[in-house]
Amino acid sequence: MPTTAATAADRLPSNASLSEALEAARAHYSAANPASLALHARAEKSLPGGNTRTVLFYGPFPLRFAGGDGCHLTDVDGHGYVDFLAEYTAGMFGHSHPVIRRAIERALDFGVNIGGHTEHEVLLAEAVTARFPSMERVRFTNSGTEGNLMAISLARAFTKRSKVLVFTGGYHGGVLYFRKGGSPVNVPFPMLVARYNDIESVRALAQPNANDLACIIVEPMFGSTGCVPAAPEFLAGLRQIADETGALLIFDEVMTSRLAPGGLQSVIGVKPDLTTLGKYVGGGMSFGAFGGRADVMALFDPARPDGLPHAGTFNNNTLTMSAGLAALTEVATPEAVTQVNARGDRLRETLNGIARKGGARMQFTGRGSMMAVHFRDGTIRDEVDADQGNQDLKELFFFDLLDRGVYMARRGMIVLSLVQDEAAFARLEGAVEDFVRLRARFLA
Repeated sequence: MPTTAATAADRLPSNASLSEALEAARAHYSAANPASLALHARAEKSLPGGNTRTVLFYGPFPLRFAGGDGCHLTDVDGHGYVDFLAEYTAGMFGHSHPVIRRAIERALDFGVNIGGHTEHEVLLAEAVTARFPSMERVRFTNSGTEGNLMAISLARAFTKRSKVLVFTGGYHGGVLYFRKGGSPVNVPFPMLVARYNDIESVRALAQPNANDLACIIVEPMFGSTGCVPAAPEFLAGLRQIADETGALLIFDEVMTSRLAPGGLQSVIGVKPDLTTLGKYVGGGMSFGAFGGRADVMALFDPARPDGLPHAGTFNNNTLTMSAGLAALTEVATPEAVTQVNARGDRLRETLNGIARKGGARMQFTGRGSMMAVHFRDGTIRDEVDADQGNQDLKELFFFDLLDRGVYMARRGMIVLSLVQDEAAFARLEGAVEDFVRLRARFLA
């Protein structure tokens, strides 16, 4: 695994059920990965469930990796994969990109944690505000979660209001999780939860709460919930409602900022008051940012008597500042970002064509370099639609693609990087063709 011999699908009896096929795929996976299993058992002795990052866990146990190079990964059992997870969009540059690596090495020579200001943070801030014009001022954090927390807190302070409007299926970090009813570890902000791509559900919540609505935070395209784009008219409607109520509109572009040189907002044509970033903007290092209107961000000016505090030992660490500057100015240039997203659109069309040709009830949604597979027909506009797809088929798809040397998200997400070549795309396309052919009876 990956193998050139008969796979679990090839050996399955022709009358096997979907549950039997899935069980056979799990058994094949378990038998092929004894070293990953052993390391997982070891991890369970010091980590709850052997895990310190929930999204990476899947049964019967997750793969453990030995290393990565470019767009390729090797697991501890010696199997090789083409990486189509791309670290959930953070790995836009592949593994150990030479330009970013050189920037990190220079930063190591400079000094990692100076305990004072350096030119590095100025240069990255200039690059970010130039790339994302709505971010007139910016502050750095250590993750997208932190960026979103700070943006929401800023909106509450600026408006002197408390309530936050979010969307079912939205994800803004580990403590701002609104899939399937939310999470017990969410921050205790008073939340109003509307339906994505349904402007009337937003109005129904916003209007009676207009005097205490601080902000609306939205992903211009769902990431975690199956790469479901927001309709442009929906985002324009949010802008109008924010203006009518005096709330701030926050675009969480932690993931979607990679979909166009100026973020997804630049092609939709809706300008938020605040934007949050993360993932690739820090060169793949631990990074987050929030920024927007100068008058709003001015509350964080420490020279003001009423300036808000914003701490973070590593907010301006030279490793991340240097990696991010190299990433934005030398690797993920506007031209490179445009090209990888155009390639992603073509790939998604190809994969959907494979599904249609095979008569398969499956589709790939998304935009540009981000996409996700769904095992259902019809339009997908929100979490309810996305969750109607067959989840057993999604898991079977994941294991079958692993068996053919393609690593992707267990939840069905596929992400492009700048270093994938035509051979990588051919591997993915071939794996999807095999799945549609071998699992046809489950897909009709």
